[in-house]
Amino acid sequence: MEIFQGDLDRIPVLVAELVKLKVDCIVAVGVGPTQSAKQATGTIPIVMANADDDPVSRGLVASLARPGGNVTGFVNIGSELAGKRLELLKETVPRLSRVAIIRTAGDNAAAGHEKETKVAAQALGVQLQTLEARDVESLEKVFEVAKTGRAEGLIIFHTGLITAQRERTVSLATRSRLPAMYSYSTPVLAGGLMSYSDDSLDRSRRVAEYVDRILKGTKPADLPVQRPAKFQLIVNLNAAKQIGLTIPPNVRARADKVIKERRQ
Repeated sequence: MEIFQGDLDRIPVLVAELVKLKVDCIVAVGVGPTQSAKQATGTIPIVMANADDDPVSRGLVASLARPGGNVTGFVNIGSELAGKRLELLKETVPRLSRVAIIRTAGDNAAAGHEKETKVAAQALGVQLQTLEARDVESLEKVFEVAKTGRAEGLIIFHTGLITAQRERTVSLATRSRLPAMYSYSTPVLAGGLMSYSDDSLDRSRRVAEYVDRILKGTKPADLPVQRPAKFQLIVNLNAAKQIGLTIPPNVRARADKVIKERRQ
């Protein structure tokens, strides 16, 4: 069974159920679910499927090379790619000078993304405005604030509430008619404009390999925590058409995946 980050309030209950069932392995998607699983059990193997933060500083593992306990898995180094995302958005919209960051309030991983984006913004001469969403109602409001604040583009961190409200977030971004860069590929596959992140399908295959090795007897402590091996720029031409944006040829040429424009 997997434990996702979308419904954080229920995660401790779900983990307790899994521990009671004495499952052979838990796959936890995100740092929050991994922490909940680790707090619930020190014996059942836990594989982090998509940790968007430093698992060492969060006390989940002793080190990446030698995890040392019942937790191992994969980090997506999303915050380390934050500067590149802003660069790519600027290439897509050369006139870009004001960008709104949309993030989940209180999310540690989102804070790391924001910090790195600010570094890139200074070099690119881009002004940033940070907007935080705490619930569904405030999520809708932050897009309105971005628009009235004269933002010319959006950086959306796919964490916490925004992960749980993926389709709503994509819909709100489209309605705002502002070009949006996402920190994860899933929203783009669901209709968002563009993303730059690790290759989630490659990571999923590697997660499955770790689970297989654990079920065959390998201890999590003997499996190093791995960083991404592949990265992807994904561009959705349908989303571009909806907001009246033309993707420059140089950006299209650099994209690892282009979602083709649908014919009417």
